[in-house]
Order: sequence, then C-alpha cells, then structure tokens
Amino acid sequence: LVKCANESAGKKMGTSGSKIGNAHLKWAFSEAAVLFLRGNKTAQDYLDKQTKKFGKGKALSILAHKLGRAVYFMMKRNDVFDMNYFFRSQ
Repeated sequence: LVKCANESAGKKMGTSGSKIGNAHLKWAFSEAAVLFLRGNKTAQDYLDKQTKKFGKGKALSILAHKLGRAVYFMMKRNDVFDMNYFFRSQ
C-alpha cells in the first residue's frame, strides 16, 4: 500500500517497485480508512499523530495499511475486530 524507499547509508535512490500490491485493494482499504475515522476519536488521534510525522496523504495510507493487515489476520484467525488490540502500540 505504501511505496518502498530504496536507500542505503542515508542516501535515497528513489523507490523500488512502484507497483506494490493490488490497486483495487489499496482503493478499498483507503475508503475503509476514511469511514473508520468517522466518529472514532481513537483513530482520529492516531491519524493526527501520523499526520504530524508523515503528512496527511501518507498518514491515511499508513492507516489503510494497518486496517488491511488487521483484516488479513481477522480472516486468518477467524476472529472479531478488537479496537484495543488494533491500537495496542499507543
């Protein structure tokens, strides 16, 4: 969902693999991230923290990526969504 940086020893050489992942999945999880933010104070605080660090576009992509990983593991483990587990690193 987020482009990889190609860098070594602090020198950036562009991005490696400009086509990472499925564009349709990125779109779907980006839309899901926007809907996830509605009325969700914890998610909005997380997005604000990421926005200060990376900017708004990248912060939304980070949240979409995090949601995508959560959905993958929910399906793999046949589990339900747990908000506390989702934001456990905060």
